[in-house]
Parts: sequence; C-alpha cells; structure tokens
Amino acid sequence: MPVTYTIDATRRLIRTVCARPLTFAQVMDHFRELNEDPACTGRLDVLLDVSDGDLVPESHQIGAVAAAVLSIRNKVQFGSCAVVASRDAMFGMMRVFEVRAGDHFGAVHVFRKMAEAEIWLASQKTGAGSGSVTGSRGRSES
Repeated sequence: MPVTYTIDATRRLIRTVCARPLTFAQVMDHFRELNEDPACTGRLDVLLDVSDGDLVPESHQIGAVAAAVLSIRNKVQFGSCAVVASRDAMFGMMRVFEVRAGDHFGAVHVFRKMAEAEIWLASQKTGAGSGSVTGSRGRSES
C-alpha cells in the first residue's frame, strides 16, 4: 500500500510513509482514514517519510493537502511535523508544504535524513527545539 501509517499512542506520534507507486488520490484517502481512526485524537506529532514516494506533488495539490489537514483539526490537533524527503524535487515541494500547511502544526520542518527528523521531533517534545532548524538543504547524493 502506497500510504501507510501507525499511531504510537505512548509517544503521541503518527508515523506515515508514502511509497511508490503513489497517487494523489491515495494521499487524500489517507486523511479520510485518519479522520475515521479512533486512535487519531488529541494532540499528535507527525513523522512523514516521503523518501520513496514517486509522485512529486504540484503546488495546487499541496494546497489541497493543507486543506485536508485543516479539515480534521476538530478531531486531532497536530503538534510538530517532521518530513523526510531525500530527493531534491520532493524536498523542494515539501518545503512548499512547510509554508502552506505550517499554520496547521505547532512546527513543521523538512529533512533529508530520518535520523535528523527524529532528533528534531524529540527536541520539540523536550522544549529544546529552537524552532529555527530547517534540515539539511544540500543536494542529495542520489
């Protein structure tokens, strides 16, 4: 399945992975699933891994995703969101997502490596995050 997720109730974290082959409809279905999932309530952080996603979203699709995030805010309030995008094109579009959907999260940052994203998310929990980390912006090696 191209979009999978787990909710870690102890860590209050949604781990979502987008893999290939991926369609925009599947991304939007993910938000419907979250809305129907009884475990998806309260305040949750998000770790979104789009490193293996083959669909690079267009700008209007980013807007639709931001609207989908907003549409489920009555059920779940999103805290910090770390996005992992190793490929250049996806990284750039996830930076657009960071700007477009940023108001719907406590904080959003895009990273090239999972380890960096996990460290940042942990720092947000402890209050050690400065809010100014923006991830590795250098070109990917792939």
